Amino acid sequence: MVCAGALSGGREGAWNWIMIRFLLRFIGLLLLALAFIFVVYDGIRSISDGGILVTKTSYVWSALHEGSLKAFQGLVEQRAGVEAWQIGVATVLDQPASLTFCVLGIVLIVLGRKKKPLIGYARD
Repeated sequence: MVCAGALSGGREGAWNWIMIRFLLRFIGLLLLALAFIFVVYDGIRSISDGGILVTKTSYVWSALHEGSLKAFQGLVEQRAGVEAWQIGVATVLDQPASLTFCVLGIVLIVLGRKKKPLIGYARD
């Protein structure tokens, strides 16, 4: 006699991967929309000021929650060293917010995409 739980175990694992891929793609699309909003925002600010103005990622993070930015800096400096903060994280935070959100959104969309089936091969 076959247990009903044993039959659904394979489908439940596949369902979890489908939901994770959906969540990655959804968050990626939200980040791409946010990047577009920052492009428009920076464009409007640049036109009104007469010069090129760009919103940095660090400004966005500190505007949302400055305490978490300082806590994250302390964590990175404690675990990986001051050089890791200066070379790695600080350079990313100095980039335009639209670029950072766009790249992160694209990465999440690529991670969440459905794998193409191989022609002539069985994939397990």
